[in-house]
Amino acid sequence: MTDATSPAPDSHHDGSAVAARAEGRWATFAIAILIFIVVLAAIGGIRHSTMPQYQVETIDPSTLHINGEFVESNLGSAVETDGSVTVRIVAQQYSFTPQCILVPVDTPIVFRATSADAIHGFLIEGTNINTMLIPGYISSLPARFDRPGEHLMPCHEFCGIGHQAMWAMVQVIDKAEFFKTSAGKRRLTCVE
Repeated sequence: MTDATSPAPDSHHDGSAVAARAEGRWATFAIAILIFIVVLAAIGGIRHSTMPQYQVETIDPSTLHINGEFVESNLGSAVETDGSVTVRIVAQQYSFTPQCILVPVDTPIVFRATSADAIHGFLIEGTNINTMLIPGYISSLPARFDRPGEHLMPCHEFCGIGHQAMWAMVQVIDKAEFFKTSAGKRRLTCVE
């Protein structure tokens, strides 16, 4: 004889089956979400790597030193009308021009760089500034330095036999000192 309050012998088995089915559904749902995220990431990555940037600036590498934005007299740091600083740099085998760059602390800075001859790496150590300089294209990188100091700027892309000697220096100085120094000059570099 069975007690009215005790479950029937098949009731426990049915509960386990229901729990297993529910657990299976949740696992399927979780796996489906994971697959969906992976597919979205793959589509986004493939699209990003196969499509050009939304704003591609080009330049003729054979004439960049003759006219336009990257003539030698236009290289280095320049103060813009809004108080930001634009730094123009040219990479060529086996140096950066200018060799030493002067920038202020706690100021919006835009690095605009290109290559005259080969693919070069553009990296400012101790920061998140890192890109490739490709002949015919202008790379534009926004930056801001939190404290004064010196940062090595090596070429990190093998560009030929003299690659190991290709580097420059970025000197971050006090904002007031930078603007005082720039008052009488059109372009600034560390080298006088």
